[in-house]
Amino acid sequence: MTDPDPREDRRLDRRAFIRNATLFTATAAGLGAGLELLTRRPGADAQTLPEPVAQVRRPRPLGPYDTKEAVTPYRSVTTYNNFYEFGLDKGDPARNAGSLRTRPWTVTIDGEVKAPRTVDLDTLQSWFPLEDRVYRMRCVEGWSMVIPWMGFPLAALIRRADPTGAARYVKFTALHDPEQMPGQRRPVLDWPYVEGLRLDEALHPLAFMAVGIEGRVLPNQNGAPLRLVVPWKYGFKSIKSVVRITLTREMPRTTWALAAPSEYGFYANVNPQVPHPRWSQATERRIGEGGRRPTLLFNGYTQVADLYRGLDLRRNF
Repeated sequence: MTDPDPREDRRLDRRAFIRNATLFTATAAGLGAGLELLTRRPGADAQTLPEPVAQVRRPRPLGPYDTKEAVTPYRSVTTYNNFYEFGLDKGDPARNAGSLRTRPWTVTIDGEVKAPRTVDLDTLQSWFPLEDRVYRMRCVEGWSMVIPWMGFPLAALIRRADPTGAARYVKFTALHDPEQMPGQRRPVLDWPYVEGLRLDEALHPLAFMAVGIEGRVLPNQNGAPLRLVVPWKYGFKSIKSVVRITLTREMPRTTWALAAPSEYGFYANVNPQVPHPRWSQATERRIGEGGRRPTLLFNGYTQVADLYRGLDLRRNF
């Protein structure tokens, strides 16, 4: 693992925004953040992780949606995370997420669907054959990874729910339980965490519901037991620990767009030509590598470009 260069871009990170919000929750929900400083080895101060609880898949040939880039080491993927429900620092989720109980777990599918239901997660998983996807992940803070996920296409779940003609968006809601998620005891964000997609985005073959990483059960700190993965968008769109999926007529009000609407838009498509208000998005630091590499439009997933034909990506960031 290569240590990040401590001389890079010494700016405030999003944790500064969170800490300010804690002090000024009544008035400072829209205050700024900054570029994440990669000044220490990911997970260097994290506790040793237990062995994975189960092997759920075996290695297999690359599929049509996979990147051929080198996979980020499992330890880095599982010890360097943004998951504010368990703390603000990158190592906090690995240290603190053991309090999360992932069974029993139910998911409610409701709203503009003809077949609303609340279903046990194990039953839900049994509906779909599990697939492997090796995706790039680009954080809005300017760092990236390559992660081998295991799960099923989001489109399969939505089609099973049978959307009504009025459905236009999909709203995702994460677990809200401060007993299990100690970070939720502080009003640093408007809990529960909420994200959303347009329905056509959700139906795209790349949109994915993950239940594992690298052939292993999804670790708590990575969003167990069920999380969204939308690889052409910044990482905060890929909501973790999902308990509700609601199809709606109106665009959902999402957590980071509410917290800082001038900085974190609804679409959050990776775009090197659209900077964050306080830093460039033109390059990124791949965890485990030295230096920086150019950021790709849509994180390199150009097959989604038709979803945004005619849309001003600078205004609709």
